[in-house]
Amino acid sequence: MSIVVVGAGAAGLMAAISAASLNKSVILVEKNEKSGKKIYITGKGRCNITNACDRDDFFENIVSNPRFLYSAFDGFSNWDMYAFLEENGLPLKIERGERVFPDSDKSSDVIRTLENKARELGVDIRYNTKVTKILSEEADGKKCVCGVETDRGRISASSVIVCTGGISYPSTGSDGDGYRFARAYNHEVTKLYPSLVAFKCREDICGRLQGLSLKNISISIYEGGDSTKPLYTEFGEMLFTHFGVSGPVILTASALLTDKLQTPKDLYIDLKPALTFKQLDDRMLREFKEGNKSFKNAVKSFLPVRLLEIVLEVSGVDPDKSVSVVTSAERKAFIDALKGLKLTIISTMGYNEAIVTKGGINVRDISPKTMESKIVKGLYFAGEVLDLDAFTGGFNLQIAWSTGFAAGRYAVE
Repeated sequence: MSIVVVGAGAAGLMAAISAASLNKSVILVEKNEKSGKKIYITGKGRCNITNACDRDDFFENIVSNPRFLYSAFDGFSNWDMYAFLEENGLPLKIERGERVFPDSDKSSDVIRTLENKARELGVDIRYNTKVTKILSEEADGKKCVCGVETDRGRISASSVIVCTGGISYPSTGSDGDGYRFARAYNHEVTKLYPSLVAFKCREDICGRLQGLSLKNISISIYEGGDSTKPLYTEFGEMLFTHFGVSGPVILTASALLTDKLQTPKDLYIDLKPALTFKQLDDRMLREFKEGNKSFKNAVKSFLPVRLLEIVLEVSGVDPDKSVSVVTSAERKAFIDALKGLKLTIISTMGYNEAIVTKGGINVRDISPKTMESKIVKGLYFAGEVLDLDAFTGGFNLQIAWSTGFAAGRYAVE
């Protein structure tokens, strides 16, 4: 009998290739009309395939259950994935942050390389076919997989590898099927949250600043109220959107805090983290000495025009006031707004905008070496359907490659 792989995303394609390379008959079943719909949109269509960092740095970027991933990663690492793609005709490049992309900057080339390899190895890819149930039978007092039920009929199988993804970007076909299959056999599914996702904010200034990208800023997120210890701090880049904030530092924050957003959180943006209060005040006073300017003209070099208008508004200083009569308290109010522009996070943007799903099938129910269920013999899970997630930078795709490879290999053995 064949091995059936459910889902032709990153984990599914790799599982099929891994199993077929060991001369096993593999049927890859995909509900969509083509493979890799989510791969196609990753990295803004460029596909951040993996990250070229060393092993220790890699695991520092895994947010949930990093220890579970040790064996699978050692069996098929980031550099194994790099070599696999180049050996199969896809030139790669390494960019800032050790992010790995195809030379062509086209995610479609990554998908094509994987599909071509799968077909070369004889994988039977069946599109527009939805799996509705994992079938099992009793053997020696234990449930064993015997096939799948689809909307096009039953397929017998010696093993089934579920690679259906999470519930992020549901337009790509990730609708939670894998969780349903797991629960049907009494696997625990931990609480699910959208991760690597933008934040909604209460203030309307975000909409007024829509599209403005900031570099070299720092953010701090607090519980709110009288809290003094930040939940999260980071330095980097961010972006204002019509609904709130996004960008690298925000997406990273969401990976750590998405399960803590049942109540609003205070977000403070330091627009000049490299400068102290005194350095900013001294700079302002130097500007004041250069003629009898209005306050807004004296500080116009501090920020982009749209952002300066907001900071002036928040500070409460009259922008048209002559610098000759600006008080030290008003200077302080402006610098306070500059060093701590406050927004209120009220929620994330949800699964429709989330890059990955946080939570999933509890890894205690899964063998970390083989990805096989500890409950049902011959049933394997790989990729985002598992309770594994990471920061941006190619780490989540590498989770899919590593776990998919392990599942395919050990489903054969």
